[in-house]
Amino acid sequence: MRHIRLLAATGTAVTALALSACGGNGTGTKDEGASRSVSPTASSSSSASTGTQTSSGATAGGGTTGGGTANGTPVARTHGPVAKPGAGKTTGTGTGSSPVLCNGANTRVTAQPVTRPLNHMLLTVTNTGSRTCLLPYYPVLRFDEMQWAPQGAKDTQPQAVTTLQPGESGYAGVLLSAADGSGEGGTTGHKLTVMFQGRTPNSDGGPAATPALPAKGVYYDSSLTVTYWQQNREDALNW
Repeated sequence: MRHIRLLAATGTAVTALALSACGGNGTGTKDEGASRSVSPTASSSSSASTGTQTSSGATAGGGTTGGGTANGTPVARTHGPVAKPGAGKTTGTGTGSSPVLCNGANTRVTAQPVTRPLNHMLLTVTNTGSRTCLLPYYPVLRFDEMQWAPQGAKDTQPQAVTTLQPGESGYAGVLLSAADGSGEGGTTGHKLTVMFQGRTPNSDGGPAATPALPAKGVYYDSSLTVTYWQQNREDALNW
């Protein structure tokens, strides 16, 4: 009788150990905890933290979109806030608009002979418009009815196009004549026309300007040379 009870107790202990190894829930399988259900609404709401999801998958007001189609064409997944209608548009005025070309219609131009460097003149262009303007390359100068135009000094070309915000000024230096008298065809000019180049070399940049010259005129010869447009006065004269 004691032998039978001992066998029964041993069998009970083995059964309990087996159940414990399987998870201890009495089902013969390990309990992994409650399963996490994922609803369709949960996955769609996680793709956009804010805003309302549209039929194309984009969100109105921000968040990350989940893609979709537009007119039958797949729409790429985007990240970050979605721009609201009208955002980023400019009114066509002010510094936020695309830059235009500087020319005689939106600037004030002056021509001033200077004592240093010798035989030099300074051109100053001030942006009088409401938009940022560009001064590409160098000014094309014409005294009176001259039949040739001075070239721009290549070593004065800046790394970036001179850009003027409304009210700002740009500059160009003009070598009028050779200091050693080596220039030819010297004459005195009484009228100066300043022409502006466009976005490609030697293209038309718009209306010209006719800045006033001293009453006695300006003497120049075949040495006549001009710098590229510069952002500051010193660069226009120190060359």
